Amino acid sequence: MATLTSREDDYSKWYNELVIKADLAENSGVKGCMVIKPYGFAIWEKMQKQLDQMFKDTGHENAYFPLFIPKSYLSKEADHVEGFAKECAVVTHYRLKNAPDGSGVIVDPDAKLEEELIVRPTSETIIWNTYKNWVKSHRDLPILINQWANVVRWEMRTRLFLRTSEFLWQEGHTAHATKEEAVEEAKKMQGVYADFVENFMGVPVIKGTKSPAERFAGAEDTYTIEAMMQDGKALQAGTSHFLGQNFAKAFDVKYQSKEGKQELVWATSWGVSTRLIGALIMTHSDDHGLVLPPNIAPIQIVIVPIHRTEEQLEEISNLANDLKKQLNQLGISVKFDDRTEYKPGWKFNEYELKGVPVRIAIGPKDLENKQVEIARRDTLEKHSHPIEGLVDHLKNLLNQIQENLYLKARNHRDSLITKVDSYEEFKTALKEKGGFISAHWDGSMEVEEKIKAETKATIRCIPLNAPEEEGICIYSGNPSKKRVLFAIAY
Repeated sequence: MATLTSREDDYSKWYNELVIKADLAENSGVKGCMVIKPYGFAIWEKMQKQLDQMFKDTGHENAYFPLFIPKSYLSKEADHVEGFAKECAVVTHYRLKNAPDGSGVIVDPDAKLEEELIVRPTSETIIWNTYKNWVKSHRDLPILINQWANVVRWEMRTRLFLRTSEFLWQEGHTAHATKEEAVEEAKKMQGVYADFVENFMGVPVIKGTKSPAERFAGAEDTYTIEAMMQDGKALQAGTSHFLGQNFAKAFDVKYQSKEGKQELVWATSWGVSTRLIGALIMTHSDDHGLVLPPNIAPIQIVIVPIHRTEEQLEEISNLANDLKKQLNQLGISVKFDDRTEYKPGWKFNEYELKGVPVRIAIGPKDLENKQVEIARRDTLEKHSHPIEGLVDHLKNLLNQIQENLYLKARNHRDSLITKVDSYEEFKTALKEKGGFISAHWDGSMEVEEKIKAETKATIRCIPLNAPEEEGICIYSGNPSKKRVLFAIAY
């Protein structure tokens, strides 16, 4: 098995190598776009399945809207179009034809569209144009819709999972009768995301709101969950937006209230994407390969037989298949790798690289002693356990690994939060340590932009639990009411 560049030597190179060597994804023939391979897609499917259930448990339904958005729709909400204009892919023609000289196909100049179509960078405009037809009365509200889809945001510098021109995501779009309901919805979905990322991905997050400069284009408030990667850079793991009545105004979406008045609808949108796989990799993995929390691992337990004869393999297989059946009944995914063309050592390396949480090895001596050898991926520790009581032991072990990975990541995150009271301290901490920097800010976009220009650090969030605290802005010296978290981010 090929070795990885160490994280200490080159974190970026380590990440790229790991994504490819662990068979998660690869670059495609289309510049800036990736191929998600079966193992990577299996992780996304587990994320999708869990999130989908959490959305449905909170009253949401799935629907699907067009990939193409008429250019005029984007023109209706000024802040929104300004936020996405530079990233939009545009369809101008609807037909190809053979070149007269036989050199291949060319765009048919006679097939120009009357109005250009935008390949969706996000779906607010097409959805609110649709909601206009769905909403007439207060009885039609709320509308709680989620869409699983792909989007395109043209990128010049790409990195697998973290930033590609096309990516997969879900986007929720809801419509409400009152501002209070919409704000409650936006906060609720931020909570759903935090619950999922912490309890299933094992990634600790800080919940907060975005500064005006970092808000979603067209939003009045953006609620975010911010994670910290091993290299001291932050990653925005999910956002939920209170859109106010901006899109209702743009698309004339009104309802008749109980009192018979025509009122504008209140809106939210929220989404997470395949960049969560990047967050998963960079939070837990090590120089040996992927480390996957059991709750999100496609294969939670792998069983590797060690044998010399067909008879030994048959005997081991009987035990392995019985164990697999019992574990499957508990909802635990198990792979029994009885391929004979690969040696056990090769398989051990493969599953270590792929981050399978628990590996079980069974050989003839183990059968004699009525036990198995168990290896944990999170700590790389091995131990033996009797076959009797093994299923319960493995179930508990998976829970222990899940908790251990979360606590390890949380402790690392907490060690990378630095409180500073001056701009010099800020720059020193950023250069020497990285991570989140807790500092006073006067609330002005001008100061925020200057700090970003000088240090590349942005305000990741204004933490929801940030206490009121009289202070002085580290840059301007103006009064400040609370600290915010700065960081350099992916």
